[in-house]
Amino acid sequence: MTTTPPPWPGDPLPERELELAAADRAVDALCRTRPEGGLLVYSGAAGIGKTSVLARVRARAAERCTVRTTRADPGTTAIPFHTARALFAPDLADTDGLAALLGPHRALAGPALGLTTPGDEPADPQGVQDALVALTARAARRHRARPLVLVLDDAHWADGESLGWLAALGPRLARLPLLLVVAHRPTEHAAEESRPHLDALGTAARLRVTLRALSPEAAAGLTRRALGTGADDALGRALWDATGGSPYELAELLARLREHPLDPGADQATAVRELAATVRGHRLADRLGGLGPDAARLAWAAAVLGAGIPLRLAASLAGLSPGRQATATGELRAARVLNPGDTVDFTHPLVAGAVYDAVPRSLRTTFHGRAAWLLTAEGHSPAAAARHLLEVHPDQDPALVEQLRRAAREHLAVGAPDAARRCLERALREPPEHHLRAHVHHELGCAALLTSPADTVRHLRTALELPGLDDTLRADATFRLAQALAHNQQMREASLSVAFAAATTEPGPERLRLQAAHFMYDAFRATEDDGPGRSRRLAQLADPLAGETNAERALLTLRAFDGMLRGENHTVVAEFCERALTDGHPAPGLGWTDTVWGFEYPCLAGITYAWIDELDRAEELFGEAVRAYEISGWSGGHLAFAHMLTGAVLRRRGRLAEAETRLRESLRLADRIGTGLPVHWDAVCLLVDTLLARGRTADAQRLAEARGFGPPYPDAMILPDAPSVHGRLLLALGRTDEAVAALEAASAMAERGRHNPVWAPWRRDLAGALATRDPERARALTRRLRVDAERFGTPTALGMALGCEAALAPAGAAPALHARAVAHLEESPARDELARARVALGLATGDRDQLHRGLLLARTCGADALAEQARSALA
Repeated sequence: MTTTPPPWPGDPLPERELELAAADRAVDALCRTRPEGGLLVYSGAAGIGKTSVLARVRARAAERCTVRTTRADPGTTAIPFHTARALFAPDLADTDGLAALLGPHRALAGPALGLTTPGDEPADPQGVQDALVALTARAARRHRARPLVLVLDDAHWADGESLGWLAALGPRLARLPLLLVVAHRPTEHAAEESRPHLDALGTAARLRVTLRALSPEAAAGLTRRALGTGADDALGRALWDATGGSPYELAELLARLREHPLDPGADQATAVRELAATVRGHRLADRLGGLGPDAARLAWAAAVLGAGIPLRLAASLAGLSPGRQATATGELRAARVLNPGDTVDFTHPLVAGAVYDAVPRSLRTTFHGRAAWLLTAEGHSPAAAARHLLEVHPDQDPALVEQLRRAAREHLAVGAPDAARRCLERALREPPEHHLRAHVHHELGCAALLTSPADTVRHLRTALELPGLDDTLRADATFRLAQALAHNQQMREASLSVAFAAATTEPGPERLRLQAAHFMYDAFRATEDDGPGRSRRLAQLADPLAGETNAERALLTLRAFDGMLRGENHTVVAEFCERALTDGHPAPGLGWTDTVWGFEYPCLAGITYAWIDELDRAEELFGEAVRAYEISGWSGGHLAFAHMLTGAVLRRRGRLAEAETRLRESLRLADRIGTGLPVHWDAVCLLVDTLLARGRTADAQRLAEARGFGPPYPDAMILPDAPSVHGRLLLALGRTDEAVAALEAASAMAERGRHNPVWAPWRRDLAGALATRDPERARALTRRLRVDAERFGTPTALGMALGCEAALAPAGAAPALHARAVAHLEESPARDELARARVALGLATGDRDQLHRGLLLARTCGADALAEQARSALA
C-alpha cells in the first residue's frame, strides 16, 4: 500500500533513531544462524509518524528478509480475517506451495482465508485461531533463507478475529523465525472487543514504544531541509506551534509552503495558523469544496467503500462516467487526497476519516446501502457486503434481513461468532417479518453460545416465547438454552427449562430428547430435591429399552451413569453402557462432535467406565474424543474437556505424573476461553487429587488457593466429588477439625442415594480423621464403606474398603485385612492404590518384600511421598 512520502525522503527520520535502532536489532536477531523472532509494537496518536517509522523498518528489513505488509482500515474492521488474508496474500497466491502451507488445517484455515467455500456447520473459533497460528509457523519456516517479517499498520482498525490470531501468535514468536511489527493508535480508539488483543500484543512485545511529538528543534531542522537554508528558526517555531509537533501536519504544511510560499510581508505566525487549520478536522475536508462536485462525490464514495476497493466501483457509487472519474481522480491526487493507483488509497488515515465524516449523513446511509448491493453484484461475499448493511437505517426491508442472516451464517462457518452476532443484532433492528423474528433470535442465541452464555439465554428465551418455531426448532432452542444455562453454572434452571418443554411437547423423538436432557441436568446438579426419586423414574423409563434409537441410547447412558454414582453392581452398570453404545463406540448422531444431542452422552459413558474399573474402555472413548476434536478443529472448551477426561483415566490408573501433565494441559486450553467454566472446576479438582496422591501437599494447596477451589461450590457436579477431595486436602495440611467438617458435608452424596465409594471416598478419609477422637463412629463408617464396596463389587472399591478397615483394626486383625486388600487391588487398574496397600501390608507385618514391591510401584506411579515412606521403612 503506498503512502505520501515525507518531505525529507532519504534522510533519517528526526527523533526516531532509537525506535529504528531497536528494529534493526530485531532484524539482526532474526537473520542469525539460529534465528530469534520477536514482536515490536509502536503506538501513538494519529499523525505522530507511525506509518513513516514502519516504512523505514520495511525498507531496511527488505534488504535481507521477506516482508509482508498491510494497513488496516475502518472499512474492513467488520470483515473477519481480512487482515490475515491481506498479510498472507502473496503466500496464498502461490498455488504450488499452498497445500504445504495449509497442511492439515485446510478445512479450518481455508474458509477463513477465503481459499475454500465455508461449510454448513459453525467452525470452532479457537480451532480456526490455532490453525492460523500453525499456518504462520509453517510460513515462517518456508522463508528461512530470507526470514519472514510481518508488518501491520493501524492495527486498531484490524478485525477482531485477525487481532485474536496475532495476540495468540505473540508469545510464540521468540521460538519462530518470524518478526512481527505492529503500529496502532492508543487502544481507546480501537473497537471494544479488539482492546484486549492489542493489550496482549503489547505484553508479548520485546519492544513497546509510544511515539512522541517532535521537538521545536526537530521542526526547525525539517523546515530548513524542506524549504532551504533560508528558512529561519522563527518560521520553524511557528510551524511547531501550529502543529504541536505532529509529523503528519508538519509534513503537510511544508508541502503547501513549497508550492505556495508565504508572502514575505505577511505575519508568519498568523499565516501558518490559518494554513494549519486546513490540514486537520473538518477544514481538511473543506478542501474538497474547491475541487468541484465530482471530486467531492468520488472522495465521499471512496471513503464509504474503504481502502483496496477498485476506484471504478467508487465512481459507480458516485454516479460518475469514466471520463468524469478520470478528471475527478486527477484532482484528488493533485490535492493529496488520494494516492496514485487503481484502488481506493487515501494519502493518510486522517484524510480518509475527515472525508468520511464530511459525507452528508443522509447521503452516507444511501451510499452504504448501494455499496452493499454493488459489492454483491461484483461477486463479493455476503460478509463483505454486510459491513455496509450494518450502517443502513432500519426500514423493514425483508431482503436486507435475509442478506444479514446469510452473512451471519458465513461468519459462523469461518469461526467468527462475534461478526455473526453483529449481523443478527442489526437484522433484529430492521426488524424481520413477524413470523421470522423467533428464527433470528434462535440464530442469534446459537451464535453467542461460545462467547456469551448470558446473551444466548436471553435470545433463546425470546425465541421460545415468540411464534414461528416448529417442534424441531423449539426442541433445539430449548436444548441449547439448557446448555447455555449449564455452561453458566445454572443447573437448576437448565433442568427446569427442558422439563417444561418436555411436558408440553407431543410424544415423539423431540420429547424423548428433552426428557433425556432433563434427567441429565438433574443428575449434574450438586444439590437435588429428590435424587432417589429421579433415579427410580429414570430406571423405570430406561431399563426396558434395547437401545435401538439415539433417544433410547441417551437414556441408557444416563441410566448407566446414575447406576455408577449410586454404587450399583458394576456388572449391571456395564451392561447398560453396552446397550447405550454401538460395538463399543458412540452411535452415529451421538458422537463427540454431534451438535444435536451434544457431547455429554459419550462423555458420560466414558466417565462411567472409568469409575467401574473398565479403564481400557474409558481410555479408548476419550482418545476418540481428543482425535475427533483435533481433526475437527474444536480446540476450545471441548478439547480442554477431552484432555481433562483423559487425565481422569490416568489418575484412576495411578499414572500420576502423566495425569498431572494432561490435567495442566486441560487447564491451559480452558484458560484461553474464559474463567470459572465447568471444565476448570473438574480439572482443578482432579489435579488437586493427583497432587495429593503424589504427596505434593504444598503444590495442591497453592493450586487450590490460586484457583479458588473450595466452598462454596457451583450448583454442578464436579469430577470427582469436590467436597471429598477438599476434605482430603485439609487433612493433608493438618487442619483436622476443618477436614472433618468438610467431609461431613460430603456426606450429602449419600443422602442423594449415591454410594459409590471410589467416586466419593469421604467415608474412608472421615474414618481416618475420627480414628482417635471418635473410634466408634470411625468403625461405623468403615462398616458402611465395606457394605457399599461389596455392593459395587469393583476390585478398587473392595481393596480401598479393606485397607481402610485394616488401618482401624486391632493389631492382630490388621495384617489379614491388609493382605486381602492387596489381593483385590492386584486385580484393579489403580496401581497407586496397590502400591499404597503393599506399603501398608509391609509396615503392618515387617515384610520387606512387600515394602520393596510397594516402593518400586510407587516410584513408577509418581507417588513420591509414598515411595519415600517405603524407602525410609526399608532403611
